[in-house]
Amino acid sequence: MKDNGNGKTHNINFEEIIDDHVLTAIETPLRNDAFIIDDDLKIELIEKNFREIMHILGLDLNDESLKDTPQRVAKMYVKEIFNGLNPDNKPLPTLFDNKFKFNEMLVEKNVTIYSYCEHHFVPIIGKAHIAYFPKNHVIGLSKLNRIAQYYAKRPQVQERLTMQIAIDLKDTLHTDDVAVLIDADHLCVASRGVNDVNSSTITSSYNGKFLNDEIRKEFLSHINNS
Repeated sequence: MKDNGNGKTHNINFEEIIDDHVLTAIETPLRNDAFIIDDDLKIELIEKNFREIMHILGLDLNDESLKDTPQRVAKMYVKEIFNGLNPDNKPLPTLFDNKFKFNEMLVEKNVTIYSYCEHHFVPIIGKAHIAYFPKNHVIGLSKLNRIAQYYAKRPQVQERLTMQIAIDLKDTLHTDDVAVLIDADHLCVASRGVNDVNSSTITSSYNGKFLNDEIRKEFLSHINNS
């Protein structure tokens, strides 16, 4: 567990609901008709509505600096920061035969995570640490990063993000021996509300062999070594 100097570290276990941080389901809550309209129309509609938001706030949309902001925001939402909502953007895993019969823990640490809190639509910024024990296949290392970032690119709560990455990897690798730990800063805590810039949130999903205390300690020792 990390302690940020004089700050606080928040460690979440999935068996409990912490305060008002609500996790409603493991699946991202999407309507059945979420992808009836294409990206171009989504950008057009978001641009129109974001322009109205800026107008309501009293901003002068004729100003040179502001006039293109609604379109920029719309394109950013659809094409960048929320493109993980669309299953067509899911990365295809690259699996290789485990020819060396490698059966020790494989760890990919410090995977950069940029997501957005679904409660306030402000950033969640942190690191994901992923480990698994290979069986018949190993996965391309970059695909671990891409899978984590795919699920991060949608409105999220950190608990769900952690679980989605773990479930995807278990399905892809055909093994339960997967661990995911995320340590992240939430700007909904730092930039508004309580304005606490010193706290971070840690979530974990331990499965299969990682339910063993000694194996879990080994995983934690790897990610805590610089």
